[in-house]
Amino acid sequence: MAPADYPEEQQRRRRASILGQSHSLSDEEARMIQQMIREEQQTSRQLTIPEEDLAEEATTKMRPEVERVVHVSRVRQILEMFNRDFLYGQGRFDEYKDGLILKWGDGYSRKRIWITVEDNNLIMETSHFKKCAKEYCTGTHHVLTPELYMNLDILNQELGDRFRRPVYERTED
Repeated sequence: MAPADYPEEQQRRRRASILGQSHSLSDEEARMIQQMIREEQQTSRQLTIPEEDLAEEATTKMRPEVERVVHVSRVRQILEMFNRDFLYGQGRFDEYKDGLILKWGDGYSRKRIWITVEDNNLIMETSHFKKCAKEYCTGTHHVLTPELYMNLDILNQELGDRFRRPVYERTED
């Protein structure tokens, strides 16, 4: 039996859920790494939009029913963990009346996970434009019903997939 055939080796090679693969950083270590990255990049990009720069008609607060679904599903909590553990806090959350976006990267590498709420369902924009094998795929979005998004394993897998294959923002976005 070759070493790769041992059950322990097979387990090690299996890809674990992103949620369970944190970098074991304390909050203070995460803040220090975030600051070091920002200093090294010499970036002036802010991680939030200053209030004075917002257009008067801009919506920066989710509607109560949207906020309830986001809270109950724990989608923002998981995305905040992704941002902290994998993006070292360099991602930015933007809230809209119908949902939220996690954006990261700069220039041509700008990526996002865009989540909206419609009829008590979580809608996730996908990077593909054809219907995939998942039963909740519409071709451009994955629609998670309350039964699906309340299952932490399904939600974590879906967010992990969106994180590994994010939507790239076009330059006109």
